[in-house]
Amino acid sequence: MSTLELRSVTKRFQQVDVIRGVDLQVRHGEFVVFVGPSGCGKSTLLRLIAGLETASGGDILVDEQRVNDIGAADRGCAMVFQSYALYPHMTVRANMAFGLENAKVARQEIDRLVGEAATLLRLDTLLDRKPTQLSGGQRQRVAIGRAIVRDPKIFLFDEPLSNLDAELRVSMRAELRELHQRLGATMVYVTHDQVEAMTMADRIVVLRDGRIEQVGTPQALYERPCNTFVAGFIGSPRMNFIPASHAAALGYAGSGRSKASQLGVRPEHLQPAPQGQGLALTLRAAEYMGANSLVQGDLADGTRIETLIEGPAPGIGQTLWLRADAHQVHAFDAQGLRLENLA
Repeated sequence: MSTLELRSVTKRFQQVDVIRGVDLQVRHGEFVVFVGPSGCGKSTLLRLIAGLETASGGDILVDEQRVNDIGAADRGCAMVFQSYALYPHMTVRANMAFGLENAKVARQEIDRLVGEAATLLRLDTLLDRKPTQLSGGQRQRVAIGRAIVRDPKIFLFDEPLSNLDAELRVSMRAELRELHQRLGATMVYVTHDQVEAMTMADRIVVLRDGRIEQVGTPQALYERPCNTFVAGFIGSPRMNFIPASHAAALGYAGSGRSKASQLGVRPEHLQPAPQGQGLALTLRAAEYMGANSLVQGDLADGTRIETLIEGPAPGIGQTLWLRADAHQVHAFDAQGLRLENLA
């Protein structure tokens, strides 16, 4: 059983608190993704788990053993970096075997481990090539293979797909999920891309300013964000926030309406309404994407929102009338916290 637990973990660099009392439990075999804006502390938290940084306070436990004072090499974690960190003068085989050779593993065992990892990652025909002869995706698979041969308790990924082009990132996301299912290993993955988080994670950890805002499945965070920060960060296109004064026009008549400061509704949940009913949106811009268009516009009070409509958009300056089902409208108080009584 490979589990990870963080208990009130903090990290301070000089006078700056980067990680502020993080508590988290990662279960055996889970794929957990840390996500948040730049500077939120997600990579620092991963480095604390790996042992590449020292915690200022709190406890880090791997398989229920406190590892704060155990070096990175002995924690049972393997880290895959954004930069691949391959040795350019070595072949794929040598890159994958390097750590095992340093650990004085027998040559026969090294060959077995490297061969198994290469087959798993579809690198078995590339073992004699050097990194410069590989594509970006192949190089990332070599970096992952180097981690696999160590048979770690926990895999740690620090934005491993950031250097790849958009199409390759999509295919590599699928490959990593397939790899996780085949290995059954515990994995912690850092990204700034919420689409990666939504498509890959068993559970997402949303971070802001060194604190956890919310932990949950992708569906839970999408459907029940705990505050406006999570609501605006999770989901693409991002959620619209509308003053509560528009509640009746939007179609929201929840019992929490009197306490609501603003309402949230996702672009995909806004539906066309009969002329003269609902929200009146004056079109300002549109992005045609084939099957649908992402339309931006302003309400009468100047609030800018987006909606997805089928096919091409009407002309700029025209008016769209929009409503939403009550259960798809989120209500937030003046502090940005979710109101539970939505309908």
